[in-house]
Amino acid sequence: MQNKKKLGIISLGCDKNRVDSEKLLALAQSEYEITADIEKAQIIVVNTCAFLESARKEAIETALECSEYKSSGALEKLILTGCLPQRFIDELFDEFTEVDGFLGTYDYELFTQTINECYKGKRVNNVGKGSKKVGGICRMITTPLHYAYLKIADGCNNRCTYCLIPSIRGAYFSEPIEKLVEEAQNLGDVSELILVAQDVTRYGIDLYEEKCLVKLIRELSKLENVSSIRLLYCYPDMIDDELINELKNNDKLIKYLDIPLQHASSSVLKRMNRRGTNESYLNLVLKLKQEIPSIALRSTFIAGFPGETQEDFETLKDFILKAKLTNAGFFAYSKEEGTPAYKLPNQIENKLKNSRVKELYSLQKQISKEFLASFKGKTLEIVCDGIDYDKGCFVGRAYFQAPDIDGKIYFTSTDDIVVNQGEVYTVKITKATNYDLYGRVV
Repeated sequence: MQNKKKLGIISLGCDKNRVDSEKLLALAQSEYEITADIEKAQIIVVNTCAFLESARKEAIETALECSEYKSSGALEKLILTGCLPQRFIDELFDEFTEVDGFLGTYDYELFTQTINECYKGKRVNNVGKGSKKVGGICRMITTPLHYAYLKIADGCNNRCTYCLIPSIRGAYFSEPIEKLVEEAQNLGDVSELILVAQDVTRYGIDLYEEKCLVKLIRELSKLENVSSIRLLYCYPDMIDDELINELKNNDKLIKYLDIPLQHASSSVLKRMNRRGTNESYLNLVLKLKQEIPSIALRSTFIAGFPGETQEDFETLKDFILKAKLTNAGFFAYSKEEGTPAYKLPNQIENKLKNSRVKELYSLQKQISKEFLASFKGKTLEIVCDGIDYDKGCFVGRAYFQAPDIDGKIYFTSTDDIVVNQGEVYTVKITKATNYDLYGRVV
């Protein structure tokens, strides 16, 4: 029997991309030997992001680095998948000759066919030839085994003027509830199931003609293999009383929301085509804190959007100080060709955009520092993510920390307490920094 080709994958970009990569690996494992050692892979797949220019640059550089293994390693075929070829295949196919095969965001069912064609000496473009199915309910998990992402929908209908996602991923479409429940069951025991989509709060409208996120949460909450559920990417105008009440009363639902607000000046929000105002955003934050006092709120903001005046920026700073979000990320506006904002007048120079980002981070740093300092001397329930060998201690997260995007908690234990990855421990906090906490198991 002929040995299977060794296949390795590099997944770039967001956690939604990660789920696609995991489904691709599940599809491929019957035909190929999956390896985590890229240097030994005979086939390398680079699953790409194309949301920003920086992401596209990273994707191309990663693929070029991988292509060097054709001369120095075992590599025979290089495949580029995901958002970059989906959006830019016309430019890529003729120019990017280092790549043997291209697949778009919904073409993974053609993966084996593409590989076979490549081994016949062809360069293959199968972008857009799939049936809009990323894969079934089976996945090969690439996160630590105690938590996993569940992509409940894809595409986007929001049409923000700065965003390429609708032109890459298409219109919003939800996965059926029964399919998602079965997929979650197949993940095995997970201490944290993280629901993701470009907008989770819109879930079900296209499929069931009404918002069904709460219904989905309740069905997933019934699963014995799922200990807790976290929500990412909830659009502010879609957060209603039903969702707030579910957050408040469902013990499996982590008291945490990631709400991409993007700005706080009503005039800037209007130019972004965001359905909200400074007042409505602040009222939402205050309402969530009033209804669920312990809730952790995270958001992202864009600085330097075209036409952003100093007054607009001061409004954003004032909002940051009033909202006192648990965590926040700030990004300089990226001028993306193909978006309506690309042609807006009064584009802002990079130096000013970057200085505004630094100023916003400085404000949030003080807010985060005060928030974390409030836990010193207190205990927190921590899920252990593993060991930090550089620091010589365990590392984990509290409910207000999502994987990879928020801070961490570093902790030690006594000899008589065995610490295992994925289990929950009570940790007494002894030290707080700007972004992380330190403590010991009690």
